[in-house]
Amino acid sequence: MHFPMNNIIERIKYNFSDSIQTKINAADILLPAVGLASEKILQGLLEGHKIMSCGNGGSACDAMRFSSEMLNRFKYERPSLPAMTLTADMATITSIANDSNYDEIFSKQVRALGQPHDILLAISTSGNSLSILNAIKAAQDRKIQTIALTGHDGGKIASILQENDLEIRVPSYDTARIQETHLVILHCLCDIIDHLLFGHEEVAV
Repeated sequence: MHFPMNNIIERIKYNFSDSIQTKINAADILLPAVGLASEKILQGLLEGHKIMSCGNGGSACDAMRFSSEMLNRFKYERPSLPAMTLTADMATITSIANDSNYDEIFSKQVRALGQPHDILLAISTSGNSLSILNAIKAAQDRKIQTIALTGHDGGKIASILQENDLEIRVPSYDTARIQETHLVILHCLCDIIDHLLFGHEEVAV
């Protein structure tokens, strides 16, 4: 079967353009929130606390990426930073899902591993993932601040966040575009933390 190459190229071009425009739209409104998130994470690290991250599907991959870039490195060699992802322990996740309820796969870990003043980085494109909502509620019970990365209209997450929590909501209803922008936000956080803690690379203005 032959597919017209012009049509394929146009779809590829559309996806690039739409992704770029979503990021431009996000930059117009989210820069202060991303800056505040970096301050919260930085303060937590300086006080000896850890960052826990979680998400489902593609957001699980984002949570693991952020944790690995904190524990290992982002761009430059530097001391490891205390971060952990709640999405990587297959035995724990599958046992909770099998013996209890899938919606508790993160909240049980938060209750067991989280300490007051840690930070939960909760990622959900829709803002409605029950496993993420339960993780945030568990974090609130443990006096753990949440930084929530969402999209759409913020979903149910937006309605349960407390005063010390923070939502960074990508202005899009397209899951792929939201995930792409979440990744940029996570890389911004890594870059700012590296710069402020270790003085890496000034940005040319």
